[in-house]
Formats: sequence, C-alpha cells, structure tokens
Amino acid sequence: MSLKYSSTTADFLQWEEMSNLVRKLAKDGDYNMSLLIAIGSFWGLRISDILSLRWNQILKEEEFTVTEHKTGKERTIRINPALQKHIQDCYEHIKPIGINAPILVSQKGTTFSIQRINVKLKEIKTKYKVKVKNFSCHSLRKTFGRQVYNQNADSAELALVKLMELFNHSSISITKRYLGLRQEEILQTYESLTF
Repeated sequence: MSLKYSSTTADFLQWEEMSNLVRKLAKDGDYNMSLLIAIGSFWGLRISDILSLRWNQILKEEEFTVTEHKTGKERTIRINPALQKHIQDCYEHIKPIGINAPILVSQKGTTFSIQRINVKLKEIKTKYKVKVKNFSCHSLRKTFGRQVYNQNADSAELALVKLMELFNHSSISITKRYLGLRQEEILQTYESLTF
C-alpha cells in the first residue's frame, strides 16, 4: 500500500496478502495470474522480462539468467524451492504447447500484453478485495523490494545496497524513494520531536 504523500503509481502488497492471493488464484483455477503474481513477487523482475520467460528457463531449474530488456544487463535468479513447486503445479494445469512456449499465454494463444495484465490485476483487486490502492504489474516488483527490505530490517543499509544492485538503481536514495521509504523517514522525523 503506498504511503500518504508518496507519489508512487503502484503499491506493494504485504507478503502474507500476496501469498494468500497466489493460493486463492490457483484454487480458483487462474494459474496464469497465480504464476505471474508469485514470480513477480519472488524475483522482482519487470513485467517485460517476465513476459519474455519460457518454461524451459524456469521449469525444474534451480537458477536461470535473464537479460533485462530495460538495462541490457544480465541477472541470475535462484529459484526458491517452494516457488519451484508452484511453477511445476502451474505448468501441469496450464498445459502449454511445449517446454519452449512462453510462460504466460492467453486463451487466444498469444503472450499477454502489459495492458491486458493490468486490466486483469484490477479485476483481481476487486474480486479478491486486495488491500492496495494502485495494483498493477509494477506492484509485484515493489512487493519483492519491500519484502527484501522488511526481512533485513536489522541491516537495513545492506538490504538497500542489495536492492539497489538488483533493481539497477544508481543510488540508495533512488531505491529508498522507489520503495516509499524516503517519505516515511521524513515523516518520522516530525514524530521524533517531543516537549
């Protein structure tokens, strides 16, 4: 959820809410969106990079390397065992035309467009009462970032350095602003003053 006074256009999900949403979507048979939300939140990739993934890159693999569209930089991702099981389950239910097929294909047999995914995410937000103001493809990347930061709260600066590298940001201040932390810190300054 974006913070008051922040200028984000996409909000992050709390990790537990994301996990519950992934499970609910799978239970309801929407394996495409369940897979998208899971891998987007676990890997922090941009939607353009997710849409270019193929089953042979991620199925039964421990890690894979992707060349990011926006930056042209390579990024190696290790696949969490719990996520690997979810990927396998989705593969078995989606039944793609082959191992070399893109992982997110519409009923028409074409790769989803970013616009279509954003429409589907808005529908999911309404149907499942997702507690964020702005839910879009970019919410998944921000969910990843906030979870990494929250899990490393005892060494927040190290977490920010890691995220700066993963997101290919040029500075920690950009990463803080991206995650909505900068405004949060500024507002906490006012709260720290007492009589």
